Amino acid sequence: MTLEQPWQAQWIAPAPVASSFPSSNLWLCYRKSFRLEQLPATALARIAVDSKYWLWLNGKPVVIEGQLKRGPTPTGSYFDPLELSQHLLEGENTLAVLVWYFGRDGFSHKSSGLAGLVFELEADGLALHSDETWRCRVHPAFGVTGEPHPNYRLPEFNLHFDARADSPEWQQSGFDDRDWQTCSTFGVPPCAPWGVLEPRPFPQWHTSAILPYSSAPPLPWLSSGETLRGQLPGNLTISPYFEIEAIKGQTIYLQTDNYRGGSEPNLRGQYITKSGRQSFEYIGYLNGHEVQYTIPAGVTVHALGYRESRFPTEVLGRLSCNDPFLEQLWQKCVNTMLVNLRDGIQDPDRERAQWWGDAVILLGMMLYSCDQNAHGSIRKAIRNLVDWRRDDGVLFSPVPGNWVNELPAQMLSAIGVYGFWTYTWYTGDLETLRHTYPAVRDYLRLWRWGQDGLLEHRAGDWDWYDWGSHCDVPVLEHAWYALALEGARRSATQLGLSGDALGYATEIARVQQVFAKEFWTGTGFRSVAYAGSETSYDDRANGLAVLTGFVTPEQYPAIRALLETTEHAGPYMEKYVLEALLFMGDTDIALTRMRRRYTNMVESPLSTLWEGWEIGSHTYGGGTYNHGWSGGPLTLISQYVAGLYPTNLAWETFDCCPDLGSLERLELATPTPHGLINLEVNRSKTGFSIQINVPTGTTARIGVPLEIAAEFPTARVNQKIVELLPMTRDTEPQTARRNTFLGTNLRAGQWRLELTAIDSGNHHE
Repeated sequence: MTLEQPWQAQWIAPAPVASSFPSSNLWLCYRKSFRLEQLPATALARIAVDSKYWLWLNGKPVVIEGQLKRGPTPTGSYFDPLELSQHLLEGENTLAVLVWYFGRDGFSHKSSGLAGLVFELEADGLALHSDETWRCRVHPAFGVTGEPHPNYRLPEFNLHFDARADSPEWQQSGFDDRDWQTCSTFGVPPCAPWGVLEPRPFPQWHTSAILPYSSAPPLPWLSSGETLRGQLPGNLTISPYFEIEAIKGQTIYLQTDNYRGGSEPNLRGQYITKSGRQSFEYIGYLNGHEVQYTIPAGVTVHALGYRESRFPTEVLGRLSCNDPFLEQLWQKCVNTMLVNLRDGIQDPDRERAQWWGDAVILLGMMLYSCDQNAHGSIRKAIRNLVDWRRDDGVLFSPVPGNWVNELPAQMLSAIGVYGFWTYTWYTGDLETLRHTYPAVRDYLRLWRWGQDGLLEHRAGDWDWYDWGSHCDVPVLEHAWYALALEGARRSATQLGLSGDALGYATEIARVQQVFAKEFWTGTGFRSVAYAGSETSYDDRANGLAVLTGFVTPEQYPAIRALLETTEHAGPYMEKYVLEALLFMGDTDIALTRMRRRYTNMVESPLSTLWEGWEIGSHTYGGGTYNHGWSGGPLTLISQYVAGLYPTNLAWETFDCCPDLGSLERLELATPTPHGLINLEVNRSKTGFSIQINVPTGTTARIGVPLEIAAEFPTARVNQKIVELLPMTRDTEPQTARRNTFLGTNLRAGQWRLELTAIDSGNHHE
């Protein structure tokens, strides 16, 4: 069987599901026994459900929380490919599947309107297909909690489990299911209401064994009715576990310290005890720094723990330098990123939704730190955005789900240089570029010029640019539009659409004229409509103006001065303000601002970065303590301070132009499709050195700032004297600085470039 071949299995569900069963928050059990005369070498299966599933083979768990939330398109669903050969036995086998049907939409899920499962397994003479012979029933122990219920953005429900009604051992081979129902069939995929099935674009979650908390009371522990707290080693996505002894009918409540992250209720659990010794693991996941168990008096706790589950990526990137603050900030960026990856690139708990302003910053972080499994998450997010577009060409997010409103500024950032194009440039995924380009072209056609010579303001359905105040919207809007045009121009060029590329270039030139004529005041960029004094500016607008490439070097001192002191940006737009300073070559000013603005987050005991500069503040949308858009420093340190940047698709060629400012030492690892780049840069009173491995299949340009080359004029590569030449500017971003570097080309291998003040007499290479 291949993933592409037509399905043979039927969608199945218990007969009453379409009528008298609960229409939402429905838990279904499925079983099927089958026989194998000999073990197969491979056993490829495909499975899809609405909405989530847990799968056992022969009583042993195989998949914990399978299935991606629906859907890749408004009418489609995902399916999971599984390799099951290592879980099969000769002779009798039993497959058991627990399905959780949400039955409602959210900001991250589009319900099909009908619970269902489809499964097929083919292996050396075995063809197992879901059909009317499968046994099924509603799980009797799951139910509905009382209020408060999760906030309206979440399709998931609180978890209610009544152990008195449990059906233990139902996943085991010897369980008697003769009184269970047979299933009704609803058709072979693709069929309504589940639609076309697309393969999951990345592997199943990484899941751990049950782990102990970092701190918890000594066990066994007899409760007197208080809340018991299990401390986690950081902000993690976890499933809480306990083992207790109790009388029947007592209620235990489970939640994390993040239950009201962002002010509104998130998810929690409620367990009703049976008599005697018993254990329970929360199905699904929560996130937070600690788990809070509210346990009635008289209950004895014998064991506590949690199972971590997370997105299936490994963090290959790392940073070490002589500034502990930057090291800690980098690690908090990584922690934040990992909690924000799940079914989508998402806000982690209040919404679990894929906002594209956040996704743009997170994808940069992923490309500089994660293995290639993370590319599947970015690719999914990109395809979701274009495949959910409206008939009139409007793009909107978050999708998938029940959100339908356009945020124009976020859509421009998504389709521009920092969004779709950055993913293409770093990965070389031209198939996705070809798929998305028509949607990008159509969306840009929605933007119009007004009679006043300025871009017509496109408010969309939510006229939002950043949390906080003092946004200079006209300047920001023109800058985002220019960056979107530039991303489209590069895409069209890559796809051989020279006419489109020329049209975008003409439009970019028009925006550039507006910046020079309408927005430049002599001391910064400001619109006539800006609601500030004549001497005030928006740091966001001026930072983004720099990144369009429209700002001339003669204008840098004025922009530098206002970015050094003006601080209106929230953490979302702060990334672009910091980048503007780095783009202009002001590394020390950028790092000083970074340290100042992130001080509270870095010094906080919390392991992740916040939505705003304050936690719980309505100024910052509720102020959650984990928000991916705050992690921009990870990308900036890699791209500018370490100076690593691809100059051809998928890092076939790349630059290594470190600009440490006043830092003395930096070590960085960066993943590429060709392998890991390991970089070490050192500066002392007597010299400057760069040690790097250039991966096989790539070529690097190694550069040093002009002032470093002037201070240490003798250059050696692997002990041989070389001449460093001026680095020419090319057409990619982050190149405005390249004419301030001297460099040399290096092919694959291990290299050490050393600069010293005195020539010791070695021969030239």
